[in-house]
Amino acid sequence: MAAITVDATNDSADAPETESPDTHIASLRTRIDEIDEAIIQLWQERAALSQEVGKTRVASGGTRLVLARERQILDRFRSVLGEDGVQLALLILRAGRGPL
Repeated sequence: MAAITVDATNDSADAPETESPDTHIASLRTRIDEIDEAIIQLWQERAALSQEVGKTRVASGGTRLVLARERQILDRFRSVLGEDGVQLALLILRAGRGPL
């Protein structure tokens, strides 16, 4: 899987001295919008893949979801993002499998 890197440095010293604060803010917001679009696309792709996993599992006689797998995902998000990561992971999981 390719890593997605985001340069989240927000050091105003990086802004060219000739750039006005409004122009700098507009530039930052443009990048934020690009990141948001990537997040949306990845969210949709992940949900589709997760739904396909569930359908395949059910078609082969298994259960729709595996709680141990969901626990792994929750733990991974928690370890990187803290408690907010848990909330994010719950939303992501729900998008892929629907509500419990």
